[in-house]
Amino acid sequence: MIFTLKFTPQAEADLLSLEGDKSLLKRLKAVRKALGYLETNPRHPGLNTHKYSALTGPNGEEIFEAYAENKTPAAYRIFWFYGPDKKEITIIAITPHP
Repeated sequence: MIFTLKFTPQAEADLLSLEGDKSLLKRLKAVRKALGYLETNPRHPGLNTHKYSALTGPNGEEIFEAYAENKTPAAYRIFWFYGPDKKEITIIAITPHP
């Protein structure tokens, strides 16, 4: 199933920040690859997708965390939820792991 990705203003700002910093080119490439996997298969093994119980979506949706990078200091993560419509995924943040 193909999903349409929607970005919150925060997620858009996160992506623009990555695009604007040439020193983060490798990380940008990893994030774009992960976003591609999310569009086609949110359960792709490379994403290591799992529920993130500390947050909920604006209407109580379950939030998921997907890995853009792994085994890297401050590896980037993508936080998202299904919806608001069928076949849509809303990206809420793209951020380095604390």
